[in-house]
Amino acid sequence: MIVAIDGPAGAGKSTVARRLAERLGFGYLDTGAMYRALTWLAMQRSLPLGDGAPLGELAAANPVTFDETGRVWIAGTDVTSSIRESRIDRQVPVVARHPAVRAVMRERQRELGGQGDVVIEGRDIGTVVAPNAEVKVYLVADRDERARRRMADRPGIGADALATDLRLRDEKDAERMRPAEDAREIDTTGLNVEDVVERIEALVRERTAA
Repeated sequence: MIVAIDGPAGAGKSTVARRLAERLGFGYLDTGAMYRALTWLAMQRSLPLGDGAPLGELAAANPVTFDETGRVWIAGTDVTSSIRESRIDRQVPVVARHPAVRAVMRERQRELGGQGDVVIEGRDIGTVVAPNAEVKVYLVADRDERARRRMADRPGIGADALATDLRLRDEKDAERMRPAEDAREIDTTGLNVEDVVERIEALVRERTAA
């Protein structure tokens, strides 16, 4: 079974998806980490981030992998911590917007998602990567709450910088930020992680029972 969780930055996708996977005993696939890993590698190799063709080639030649503990690897390097740096935050939208990059990444995501029961989170999972996912959820939250969560995750970045980053991310993601027609939307603004996980787990149980 595939559980697809989509939504904007700060809606709680990663935390919820990781916890849900633990509860269900499913695998967990953080697609955002894959784009972050590629961005890190491109910056390490001083590639122009505005040119999609070489970035697509780089992605194809260096598939992102996740080990059994969930750590992220690319080109033989554990980049789990490095990809959360603010410099990656700023550049990953530039890399992720290239069609050549997205084509490679989506194929890799489908490959990883086909390896068993898995929770996949991102921005176009239910619409593009796994349109046949058995359970689709679209998480939303108001802008202030999303900014607060991002600040908690990135304590080294100022509030103004985070607010600007969030706005720019929303603008750049607007084209692919839409829920699948059969997705269940959940507003996480006033909910804690366990509340959201329980709601999605109930959807999974309903689908399994059916």
